Amino acid sequence: MPRIAGMLASAETADAVAQALEKHGRPTCVLDPVMVATTGAQLLPNAAVTNVRTQLLPLTTILTPNISEARLLIENAGIKTEPEINSVKGLVALASLLQPMGPKYVLVKGGHMPFDEHLKVPQQAADRKYVVDVLHTDDKTILLMTDFSHSKNTHGTGCSLASAIASNLARSDGVPDAVEKACRYVEAGIRTSTDLGHGS
Repeated sequence: MPRIAGMLASAETADAVAQALEKHGRPTCVLDPVMVATTGAQLLPNAAVTNVRTQLLPLTTILTPNISEARLLIENAGIKTEPEINSVKGLVALASLLQPMGPKYVLVKGGHMPFDEHLKVPQQAADRKYVVDVLHTDDKTILLMTDFSHSKNTHGTGCSLASAIASNLARSDGVPDAVEKACRYVEAGIRTSTDLGHGS
């Protein structure tokens, strides 16, 4: 049965999760490294980021960072990234830098950087058309493109995506199929959501 890990508030917590995974024979693990808020604020102390990178990434089957989290992990390893990521090529570069750190697969989520119909960063919000997620492993890169939804109901989508991936893996789906189905599931959830209350 796949394991899933998300927000790890301290270096000690990251160590404890790594020890548990080792104790249980390194099971399939989906890691959603919740490290950077939508506002850009770093949620974890640097020591925790280091322990996630050094202790958990080598035990991870699928790592699912957003762009900011991918950059934080890479820069924590002392590797410089491009000052601005504004292309599909840039997303692929992030995934390619992360995967050698240990995870079998890296899924860089592109939801915070939608593209226009030419897969360029649009100048106008109305031109946002597609979201591209990049799944990278040793020998190949897969681009997963979904329609961009003009919706504010996106809180928790990263957690939902990681959970959906783990659920699909538990159904014996292969990793690429599990990830693609999960991306479609989250896209459909955003597209069909309704505005409730006054939360984010």
